[in-house]
Amino acid sequence: MTLRVLNTLLYATSFAFISNVSALDFIKPTPWSSIVSNDIQRFIPDGEVRTLLAGDDEFISLYRQSMAATQRGVVLVIPDWQHPPTSNTGLNFLRKQLNDLGYATLAMAMPDIDWHPADTDTQSSDTQSDTTTESTEPKEQPPHFVSATPTISDAVLNDYKLKLITRFNALYNNALDEQGAIIVLAQGASAGLLIEHYASFPNTSVNAFISLSGYLPNSERNQNLNATLSTISPPLLDIFYSEGNQDIIHSAHERKRWVKRHAKYDYRQRELFGLPTEPEQHERLLKEVDGFLRRLF
Repeated sequence: MTLRVLNTLLYATSFAFISNVSALDFIKPTPWSSIVSNDIQRFIPDGEVRTLLAGDDEFISLYRQSMAATQRGVVLVIPDWQHPPTSNTGLNFLRKQLNDLGYATLAMAMPDIDWHPADTDTQSSDTQSDTTTESTEPKEQPPHFVSATPTISDAVLNDYKLKLITRFNALYNNALDEQGAIIVLAQGASAGLLIEHYASFPNTSVNAFISLSGYLPNSERNQNLNATLSTISPPLLDIFYSEGNQDIIHSAHERKRWVKRHAKYDYRQRELFGLPTEPEQHERLLKEVDGFLRRLF
């Protein structure tokens, strides 16, 4: 059999295989939150895993008790979105090491992100806009300056925020049985959304808020966050990394200006050098968090 015949047979077989694959039904991928939950239940000791219910949403949380003679409080650990509570960005290190300093820790598995949430208002406004365009002649609009394009839409952020707050409330209610102060330790976009939430003065009052690289992945809302964080009631420790998110680094000075404007004297800002995944930074992070909390309690 010649080489040309072999190549022809190979192409024919490959084409038939591709045709059969394309004819298969689409299989929806496993949700990210389910994968994380399965991994947690497989690798984390059973004594740490708690299943909580937020409405109809069942999710996994991780609890570790205080190992000090006197419990100083409980820390609610909220990872960044699409990050597990065991991520190597300092959060898992704090979740374990704070137990020796007198704090119980209760960490939350994060909800999935819906990248295409149903937005009735947007759809109706789009429909109205299309109708107007068809019924009238299009008018020439003057050019305008756009400073930046938001990376994540408000619809996606608001949908995730609703899921986050629902789970957070369930976590908070579960922590009410603990002794001492209630502290929120939140990271990334989750920290930014929770700061927005606490700026509206909700019923869930906490004794301290620690933001670890807190930001919002939307240019306009992230800019507004600089002022918003200076209006929340709890004392705030704002930590960021010199090698971390550039939006946070650029916002650091502006945040201090708004804190001075609103006279939030219980605000502290700390810069950690290096990468969030470096073990040396975990030790410094623990010292900053412990020092901040010792001044309060």
